[in-house]
Amino acid sequence: MTSEAPDLHPDQVKPAAPVLQDNRVRGILYMMATMVCFISLDTIMKYSLEHYSLVQVTWARFFFASVFAALICGRRLPELARSSVPGVQLTRTVLLMTTTGLFNAGVSRLPLATATTIMFLTPIIVTMMSIAVLGEKVGLRRWLGIAVGFMGALIVVRPWESLEASFATGVLFLLAAAFTNASYQIATRQVRFDDPLTSLLFTAAGGALVSSILLPAHWQTPDLFGWCLMVGSGFAGALGHFFIIRAFRYAPASVVAPFSYTSLVWATLFGFLIWGQLPDTPTWIGAGFIVCAGLYIFFREREVKQRVSADDTAD
Repeated sequence: MTSEAPDLHPDQVKPAAPVLQDNRVRGILYMMATMVCFISLDTIMKYSLEHYSLVQVTWARFFFASVFAALICGRRLPELARSSVPGVQLTRTVLLMTTTGLFNAGVSRLPLATATTIMFLTPIIVTMMSIAVLGEKVGLRRWLGIAVGFMGALIVVRPWESLEASFATGVLFLLAAAFTNASYQIATRQVRFDDPLTSLLFTAAGGALVSSILLPAHWQTPDLFGWCLMVGSGFAGALGHFFIIRAFRYAPASVVAPFSYTSLVWATLFGFLIWGQLPDTPTWIGAGFIVCAGLYIFFREREVKQRVSADDTAD
């Protein structure tokens, strides 16, 4: 799962507008469509990195995403381009750009499914960071969930084995990406009262602006297929964000968020069809640990939050 994938923390996925209608099937379908879009984005970027520079691929992802985001906003663009917390939005932009760059550097060295599995650590890291950054309390059971998640990461990474330098470097990039992505998710909690499209506009346009400054030194004129890849990356990213907004407005987070793990299915399929790569046994085992830990932490935090809300109501 990339920087685009949603954090499973219930506060993060709190919609900025009331749920349109409790249509859980529609919400689940939107979440599954989101994962197809995000893994398509990852696949396009991994393939593009075989022909174009990291800076150019990153620029294309943000530039064309900003174009499609503006089209999605339509006549509301001037209104949605204003944020109540512009400083935090800019911080999110920097963190997402950093995450995207690190992920691209890592996925260019590792199979797509392995990279996706390592990025599943993001919600687990968010829970740990919430203690220091947001002052949240985490009980013993959630600490056990965190420990299980990192045990899964160790199985995937296998530091006790003699790994190729390229694989080891890719792992380091992706672990760094998971940490910066977790920081991005923490910052996103601070802007949850902005319209979600405002957040999309800031990250897309900000990323396009910064990467455009670096672009001239790394530019390579694409052929027609290259342009299609670049436009496709922006389209997949923007459409994925639009779908996830719809998912959380049609159904509760506790219903749709677990379906974000379907991204591993798509990453495995695309990785096999394009590069002939399939996850090995340790990767599947590690993914199982990480997914189970992430789901346990999510539902445990949900339970704790509901209990606190009930106590406050009783008082």
